[in-house]
Amino acid sequence: MSAEMTVRVLCFAAAREIVGSAEFEWTVPVGATVAVLRDELFARHPALAAHARSLRFAVNGEYARDDLGLAEGDEVAVIPPVAGG
Repeated sequence: MSAEMTVRVLCFAAAREIVGSAEFEWTVPVGATVAVLRDELFARHPALAAHARSLRFAVNGEYARDDLGLAEGDEVAVIPPVAGG
């Protein structure tokens, strides 16, 4: 049995619409990275994967690289591009 941890996922704009929720908890294996969480989200929500090139992820309020390790209770934001004008 592998150890797991829970992170809080926040989805904004189009990501929120695709996932159907602005905020939820997600369980990942201990030692998971942003890339692991991203890939699990894309597998569960294929429409979100269509935006993979433009999505950004932030952990605890800071933009994060794919190889950043997650910790129990981290807050991970899924941020699509924002149009301004």
